Amino acid sequence: MSDLSATKPATSEPITIDCHYIKPNFAAAFLVVDNNHATFVENNTAKATPTLLNALSKYRIKADNIDYLIVTHIHLDHAGGSYALIKNCPNATILAHPRAANHLIDPTKLVTSARKVYGDAAFEELYGEIKAIDASRVRIMQDGETLPFGSHSFNFIYTRGHANHHFCIYESRSNGIFTGDSFGLAYPALQTKGLFIFPSTSPTDFDPAEARISIKKILDTGADKAYLTHFGKITNLPDAAAQLLEHLDFSERLLEESMRSAEPDSNLPAFCEKKLKRHFQNALEKTGLASDPIVWEILSLDLKLNADGIAHVALKRRSKSQNS
Repeated sequence: MSDLSATKPATSEPITIDCHYIKPNFAAAFLVVDNNHATFVENNTAKATPTLLNALSKYRIKADNIDYLIVTHIHLDHAGGSYALIKNCPNATILAHPRAANHLIDPTKLVTSARKVYGDAAFEELYGEIKAIDASRVRIMQDGETLPFGSHSFNFIYTRGHANHHFCIYESRSNGIFTGDSFGLAYPALQTKGLFIFPSTSPTDFDPAEARISIKKILDTGADKAYLTHFGKITNLPDAAAQLLEHLDFSERLLEESMRSAEPDSNLPAFCEKKLKRHFQNALEKTGLASDPIVWEILSLDLKLNADGIAHVALKRRSKSQNS
């Protein structure tokens, strides 16, 4: 079940839906409503489809009146539920980055890769059914393109750095921007003593230079709020950007250190994770959260994923250097 509480949403403010992916308050989808029509931003996984449909019922919106399903990028906690959701929204069109659209229309490579990483049983438990979506129901959005939606409009901004198939969506009426994974992760449980936000550097496309460019693009929209898939609405975007850039600077230094390190390839993820944990320890001490075991429990998955992403890029660059 979602954590929604109202039945008549204000059309100016997107609704945050907890998809209960892995745990509560970890991954969100958003619902933008206008005159009994609506758009979903992020489709999460097939496991979340009942929760998203329940939100429609709660807010008295017919599934026939879902116009768009927008995915910021193709990672499965953002787009894995697209097939399951569009089956229930007969008039909806999926809006996607061109690199993401290809995987929605033919998910074979994506699914095969994910099954190798997770194993069949874990894949089924996390993601459920992922099937091909007819190309006629997928629309590619170009960089800078604007799409009207009732009294709202969506402007699509390509934002590399986390993934090459990523875009953000500026929404005019709320003066907000849906940032996917391009403007960091800010879990509610980590905000008890002020803003604590950090970037995602997970595999496979981490690029610190592009990540900085993406942050600038987001700030340059003039949005005064960001809707993070992980997790929910944040304000004070300049302060958030400053924290993100500080973490990115460290991540880039760690990437360079990892490329030069004598650590064997197989040990590099663990090497990066140890360094990242020490960095986060220092950052959390400034907020008074470092001694809270719940904080480290929340961060454990992202520490591993971020370390894996940095190590992955370091290994690619090592290999390229050795072969040149």
